[in-house]
Amino acid sequence: MANFLAQFQSIKTTCDHVVIAVEDVSDLWPLVKKGFEDHLPFKRAFLNNKTRNPVLVDELPAEYILTTDSRLRSRFPQEQSLFWFREPYATVVLVSCEDLDEFKTILKPRLKLIVQNDEREWFIVFVSKAASHNDQATKMAKKVYAKLEVDFSSKKRERCCKLDINGPDTNFWDDLEAKIMECIRNTLDRRIQFYEEEIRKLSEQRFMPVWNFCNFFILKESLAFMFEIAHLHEDALREYDELELCYLETVKHRDFGGMDSGDDQAALLNPGKKALNQIVQDDSFREFDFRQYLFACQSKLLFKLTRPFEVASRGHSFIISFSKALALHESILPFCTREVWVITASLALITATASQYKDGQVAPDIEKEFYRVQGDLYSLCRTKFMRLAYLIGYGLYIERSPVNSAALSMLPWPKPGVWPSLPPDASSEVLVKEKMMFEESVRVKHFGIQRKPLPLEPSVLLREANRRRASISAGNVFEMFDGQPNAIDGSGSMSSPAKAQLISMSRTNSSPGNFESSISRPLRLSEICVAAEHALRSTISDAELWKSLSSVQEFEQKYLELSKGAANNYHRSWWKRHGVVLDGEIAAVFHKNGNYDLAAKLYEKVCALYAGEGWQNLLAEVLPNLAECQKELGDQAGYLSSCVRLLSLDKGLFSSKERQAFQSEVVRLAHSEMEHTVPLDVSSLITFSGNPGPPLQLCDGDPGTLSVTVWSGFPDDITLESLSLTLTATTNTDEGVKAIKRAGATILKPGRNTIMVNLPPQRPGSYVLGVLTGKIGLLSFRSHSFSKGAPADSDDFMSYEKPTRPILKVFKPRSLVDLTAAVSSALLMNEPQWVGIIVKPISYSLKGAILHIDTGPGLTIEKSHKIEIERHMNGHVDESDHPEGSKDDDSSAASPEVKQLSRHDGIIELPDWASNITSVLWIPVRATSDELPKGAPAGAVVPQRQNLVEGLRTIALKLEFGVSRNQIFERTIAVHFTDPFSVSTRVTDKSTDGKLLLQVILQSQVQATLTIHDSWLDLQEGFAHTRNGDKKPISGFFPLVISPKSRAGILFSICLGSAPVKGEAEIPCPESILNIRFGILGNRAAGAHDPNAEEPSGPDGSTQSLIFKSSLLLQRPVLDPCFAVGFLPLSSTDLQVGQLVSMRWRVERLKSSEEYSASENNDDVLYEVHANSDHWMIAGRKRGHVSLSSKQGSRITISVLCLPLVAGYVRPPQLGLPNVDKANICCNPPSPHLVCVFPPALSSSFCIPA
Repeated sequence: MANFLAQFQSIKTTCDHVVIAVEDVSDLWPLVKKGFEDHLPFKRAFLNNKTRNPVLVDELPAEYILTTDSRLRSRFPQEQSLFWFREPYATVVLVSCEDLDEFKTILKPRLKLIVQNDEREWFIVFVSKAASHNDQATKMAKKVYAKLEVDFSSKKRERCCKLDINGPDTNFWDDLEAKIMECIRNTLDRRIQFYEEEIRKLSEQRFMPVWNFCNFFILKESLAFMFEIAHLHEDALREYDELELCYLETVKHRDFGGMDSGDDQAALLNPGKKALNQIVQDDSFREFDFRQYLFACQSKLLFKLTRPFEVASRGHSFIISFSKALALHESILPFCTREVWVITASLALITATASQYKDGQVAPDIEKEFYRVQGDLYSLCRTKFMRLAYLIGYGLYIERSPVNSAALSMLPWPKPGVWPSLPPDASSEVLVKEKMMFEESVRVKHFGIQRKPLPLEPSVLLREANRRRASISAGNVFEMFDGQPNAIDGSGSMSSPAKAQLISMSRTNSSPGNFESSISRPLRLSEICVAAEHALRSTISDAELWKSLSSVQEFEQKYLELSKGAANNYHRSWWKRHGVVLDGEIAAVFHKNGNYDLAAKLYEKVCALYAGEGWQNLLAEVLPNLAECQKELGDQAGYLSSCVRLLSLDKGLFSSKERQAFQSEVVRLAHSEMEHTVPLDVSSLITFSGNPGPPLQLCDGDPGTLSVTVWSGFPDDITLESLSLTLTATTNTDEGVKAIKRAGATILKPGRNTIMVNLPPQRPGSYVLGVLTGKIGLLSFRSHSFSKGAPADSDDFMSYEKPTRPILKVFKPRSLVDLTAAVSSALLMNEPQWVGIIVKPISYSLKGAILHIDTGPGLTIEKSHKIEIERHMNGHVDESDHPEGSKDDDSSAASPEVKQLSRHDGIIELPDWASNITSVLWIPVRATSDELPKGAPAGAVVPQRQNLVEGLRTIALKLEFGVSRNQIFERTIAVHFTDPFSVSTRVTDKSTDGKLLLQVILQSQVQATLTIHDSWLDLQEGFAHTRNGDKKPISGFFPLVISPKSRAGILFSICLGSAPVKGEAEIPCPESILNIRFGILGNRAAGAHDPNAEEPSGPDGSTQSLIFKSSLLLQRPVLDPCFAVGFLPLSSTDLQVGQLVSMRWRVERLKSSEEYSASENNDDVLYEVHANSDHWMIAGRKRGHVSLSSKQGSRITISVLCLPLVAGYVRPPQLGLPNVDKANICCNPPSPHLVCVFPPALSSSFCIPA
């Protein structure tokens, strides 16, 4: 069956559509051919796939071929069964008849003969030629068609349709397409079943010795091709996949292939590159060609399915796997066939898939994956291309970057059976190659950075090539390595060009053109490259590929093209970092060629990636190149930034000399004449943090000194002209950022530095360090990186983690100190007294505090005494908030003695020992009052509030404290002063002869013990002492001790004297004066006390006698009243709610009144009735005058109508005489009394009869 391979491949190229046979019985095809072909291809065809599931085919191409055509007649039976896929899928029988007898006798037998073959799918098209106006012909045509349907159609299947040439044909074409599709579907199902059965039989025999893969291949691909003709591409692809698996599983390869001319160019997308009969081997195919053929068929179907992503994905995997197969047969293949094939395959796959792919056709994740595969193909092609370039001597033009080194150092050398030999006429080429290789010296990086070049080879090429030569002498190893001992360490034979050039040139000059014995001696590197170039020239058949290797310029152009293609596709995929890395390789070429602008832009992207990922080793390779580009472009800001970033890298990546060069560039530019002030971010070089331990705590309004630790990454000392820190509030976002500037220049040493910054008062809240800013010359720098708290013994600790621990806490406004009065009891009025002020610091130091004292009206500070201060007995030292210095002050603070302070302009400076303890400040004051205290009759109500207000004095205090006395506490303290005694009088006894016994009651008003030593009474006019003018009391129990808040009484015996006469001169003594000489025993911490001594010195507890005076207003007693007022009784039934009652009072003159003797109207008496308005309503006259004779015994009755309002016992109305003193009125009854008021009587008008 292998003989049919050529015929099979030709059939595939010519037959790519469904064939429909036309049996023209009545010679109608020329008449209907145009109409049939105009309706091709078929639209929306439903066909059954291999699993008998319907599949929609949008367009199914087909071709109508007459059964008399030679293409259907000249086929052998074996060909028909083998290539059944090209046989007609349906047969259309064209008939026409206008006579029913003719149909029965001629047409019907002939049709029976045509359709008797059961293997064909057929149907009959009846073509009516009757004109539309010829009714008889039309009727006859209908009868014939009806008879045709009866004879050839059945209930299961309609096999007839009618085409009216002269009539409408709208439904005919749909009916025709439906019947053709039914025939094609049935034929396809039957043929699929046939091929499956044949394939199954061969598959069961695939492990038998007689099994032939060619037979299996023809059947399998015939089935796949039939699916492809029917546009069932998924089923066709599945068949090719199964064919590939069967091939890899069963076929044992004898001849790999790949030795033909042009085999170095991949045929992944061209299945017709080689004929099948050219790649056949016995009963199978050569692997090199057949696997590519299968992949080409698969990719063709995938492109038809509009799945270029899958082509790229499958192609990348196929290239990798097929490259491994090439590596197994590399010894028999031409030199570097594997590398060349991978390059051509990758480029062909990239071009084909890119042209077929359109953005937006697939999901975003699939689109990104497509570009990722494209990037991998470009990267693979790029790596293989660099390997070929290195073999022909372009290694010095390849950037020795980490990515290139990683790709090439892991890629093995080609392993031919014998390394290519040097052609005999290649001496001139060797000289040119040596000159090219050693002209390019190792380029020194900017800043004088010296680095060992990274290797671009897995092993030394010189050794590898000489080892694979046929007849090599292994005796002289040094000669094998061309006199370069350092070539063994993997650094490459091109690392010391000067020495190598000297040796190679000496050899060349000693034996010019003498290469006859080159096979017997080791080849030099230049000779190896020339030999490889000649071998590649014979291997590479692609002119474009060889052109890209023909010169250094062409190589760099192709290298840039591949690198850009890989980078651009990676940028559009998931692997954006790969694209950035390849941008660095592109930048290296631009940098080398002097295109600094493009190189800088690409280098910035690469540096950003390396810095973000923390790849400092890679960043150290690229960043100097970026700095050099920026310097050449005059980009001062960028150049400074690169220098700072170089300094911020790990110290082990650069030597001390190199780091000093970085710093010198920064300082030089900072102090040079720059056009504009350059801002620079040094966050990676200078970091800062607060000192370990709790944050600095300040109260609201307090300044402070903040200690900040700054780590410098500069290798030497550096001077900062200015330095500022910002504080950021963590609790209040509206607070904003506050900048704090440090005065003067700051010198930072390498490593850890501690600086102190003066803090102005801050608002309450918690603060963290924000940004560190400053200037180095004209350079403005900024750092926002934070450091963890470094260990105490670490000077080299740097971290970029932002701390959450605050560095400063400013407390909310609170009470920092309290000023209160030492006692709350009253002090003595008009006497010097000590007022105690308790100064209590509340978790705050009062060191250096001053106190302003301002007394209010009626209060003065005694200058004869100094202000004293002592420790409060209940005070305590607050060591938690003021640990520093408090222990030193405790020795003086613990002293109980009293210290004296001086007062200057109302200001007192508090001592340091009292800064952290509660102390008492004693201020000598005197409260003055010009009014003389007045005594009151016993039982009289004296307003207490009035007494408190009169004795109240105020002291205004203003305390300035804090670090710079910025804290101010003001308070006004009220101090109560009072007299020692409250005096009241009463007459205890009186006789008819005018003698009175006057009792003076003394109530103590202070919290102290009072001792009365003596007392005397100066009487007013109208009174006299009974004992010959002795003013002393009759009771002589002196000294009289009165306890706090207790009472004592003194008796005076007095009598009535001559009363003053009105109209005379002013009375010299209108009031009586009580004089008391007393002493006081009290503690100033409790209240009133002796003003001259704090502690009592005498045995009686007093130190000095004091004089107290009080005025007493005495009235002459009324012995006989002038009037008598009596309430006349009422009957028990008169008082009732709602009934008027007459209230009567009798007024009688008991004696003639001396007061009214000079008055003309002494007979008129004014009266007034007082009643509770809730109980009584006065119906008569409440106030008026009545006439009463001035003679003794005169009487009058006053009546007033009243109306009771409430029932019960109530107080009756009372009659008063407003113009008569109450002492001259005698009432009966003498005190208020009650009367009974009855409720109102029941009224019948409110009763409702039953």
